[in-house]
Order: sequence, then C-alpha cells, then structure tokens
Amino acid sequence: MIYKKFEDLQLSALGMGNMRLPVIDGDDARIDEAAAAEMVEYAMSRGINYYDTAWGYHNGNSETVVGNLLSKYPRNSFYLATKFPGYDLANMTKVEEIFEKQLEKCKVEYFDFYLFHNVCEMNIEQYLDQQYGIFEYLMKQKENGRIRHLGFSAHGSCDVIKRFLDAYGEHMEFCQLQVNYVDWTLQNAKEKMELLEKHHIPVWVMEPLRGGMLAKHSEENTAKLKELRPDEAVPAWAFRFLQSLPGVTMILSGMSDFEQVKANIHTFETEKPLNDKEMTELLGIAGKMVNGVPCTKCHYCTSHCPQEINIPFMIGLYNEHVFTGGGFIAPMALMSVPKEQQPSACVGCRSCEAVCPQQIKISEVLADFVTKLA
Repeated sequence: MIYKKFEDLQLSALGMGNMRLPVIDGDDARIDEAAAAEMVEYAMSRGINYYDTAWGYHNGNSETVVGNLLSKYPRNSFYLATKFPGYDLANMTKVEEIFEKQLEKCKVEYFDFYLFHNVCEMNIEQYLDQQYGIFEYLMKQKENGRIRHLGFSAHGSCDVIKRFLDAYGEHMEFCQLQVNYVDWTLQNAKEKMELLEKHHIPVWVMEPLRGGMLAKHSEENTAKLKELRPDEAVPAWAFRFLQSLPGVTMILSGMSDFEQVKANIHTFETEKPLNDKEMTELLGIAGKMVNGVPCTKCHYCTSHCPQEINIPFMIGLYNEHVFTGGGFIAPMALMSVPKEQQPSACVGCRSCEAVCPQQIKISEVLADFVTKLA
C-alpha cells in the first residue's frame, strides 16, 4: 500500500468510502453487513487505514455499520471521517444534536477527520451565517479533541468555494473534491484544485471513477489504453490519473463488493503516474466522452440577455446533467438561482446567439435543459 504524509500522519493513499456498500435485495437502506465486514477485514489487512462515511449514506445506516465493523479493531489502527450534513438545510440548527449522535453511531469518542458536507450554491449562505453557530461548534469540538482534523467537501463552483475559504480557509486542513479525468474540465476540477493550492490545502478525492462510469470504456478507447499500458486495467487509469496530480493526498473509492476492494488495493500497491503522452490520450478520450455544448465562457451572451441569465453557468450545468443522465448537481445548483434567471426564463429572443462566437443555439439548449430537468 502506498502511503501519503499528512501533517504528522501516514495515510493510506487509497481510502475506503462507505456510500456504496453491498446491500440486500437492492435496498440501499439494508447494508449486507457480513459482506461489508469481509471487505473491511481485507482492507485492514492490506493497509487501508482511512474510512469515510456520512450521516446520509445508505439512508442513515452507513455510520452505524461502519461503527460496528471498525469497533472490532484497535482505535489507533484506523482513521475515521464523517461529516455535518449541511446538504439538508433542515439540519443547520442541529449541529450539536447530530454530532453527538454520530459519535454514538460510530462507536467512537472522537473523529479523526470531520467535514462540512457538500459546500455548494444551495447552502453557502447558511454555512456562513453565524446564527447557526456551525463553524464555532465544530471548532470547539476540535479544541476539545473530539475532532482531530477539520475540513470540507464541495460540489459547488469555484466562486462558492472561494467564499467559503475567504471565511474559514485558515482553519480548513483539507478539502474533498470530485476529481477524475472527465470532471477535470466538465466540473472545473482543475480550476478548483488550483484555488486550493493557493490556500495550501491538500485535496481528498471523491468519485475517482465517476460512480463507476470510468470503470469501463468502449472497445476503441480500451484498445487505445491497452496500447499504452498493456497490463493496466481500465479502472486503474482513473487512479493513475490522480496519482499524477501533486495536490492529491487521499483517494476515496466507494467500493461495492469484495472484488473491487481487491482490484483497487492491487492498483495502490504501486504508484505509476501518467507520462505526457498518456495524459494527453486520456484527456482526449474524456473530451470525446462528454461531447457537450462547446461553450468557452466568453460571456458575450450575458451582456445581450434581457433576462440577465448567466448563460455560461447554465450551459455548464446542462453539460453535467446530460453526461450524468440526470443527478443532483444541476438541480442543487439551480436552487440558488432566482426564478426569473432560471433556464425557464429564456424568452427565445436569440439576442445571445447573435453574438456567440461558437454559434451555439443557446435558446434551444436552455429549452432542452428545462425539459430534462422536468
């Protein structure tokens, strides 16, 4: 197992995410605890020492099962991470109640790592609002030793992350981001990592395989990768990409069965970053996979929109929504946008299209976005 230095700790470069544990009869709330125990036992024996869970995973049962499984091992043999569930605004007044319950569910007296969960457009105002006392409470728990390291995860835009860092950045020790070779451009992961580098904050990676989408490719793309690395499995390319990024400390994989655990641990027995040719080929494959609306964010369109719609932002969300086939990112981000500036507010005047250098049929894209969201 490869290990990465974080402050005075040695963390396994591969961490076990517990959002996609094996379940019974396809019911996400019913974790197959026996199968999960086998996975954790193998992971522990092969050197994984970082385990990530959260309040909402598996309908609230992930923390309980992870607590049960890890309680069989010495407390100093693993690092446990969980999060304050600010993705649900109803939780903002319950930080103390939730934190105490999480300790109980996880059967621990402290968390090694604790995060503000999912900083995004939907909740940034509440996270920054002092009336809820979330930051103050978590800092107090850190002072009391019940949180060893405090950080945050983010699905929001660079602007949202910057606002969070402007307020709390000096106290944040790490940031968990969705980074993979598709989201390097699709979700502006490259730009987000550059922002964190300026703040000297190391990156924890989530969704390295994009929920399994990068675990397999077309025959054509697979052949291209095999030509470059004949012995490298397709899923391993996602991890090798991340091993090539200097800001990455922890790579979390939400493994769903024992075979995935074995395969991923095998990959992390060695560190084999991509060379320039391999990186170019992989990012080229990613670009063809997305095949989105080719907006360059020049913003010529926005100055001509009578509704003042942030068109580049909307096209970015549209591309994400189309590639994922739905998902929560776009609806979540749109929650912060006034109704009069939503995609549905487009009046079809085409003033934006008259100045678009890429000749994008913007009104048609926004109309299709409304249909897909519905």
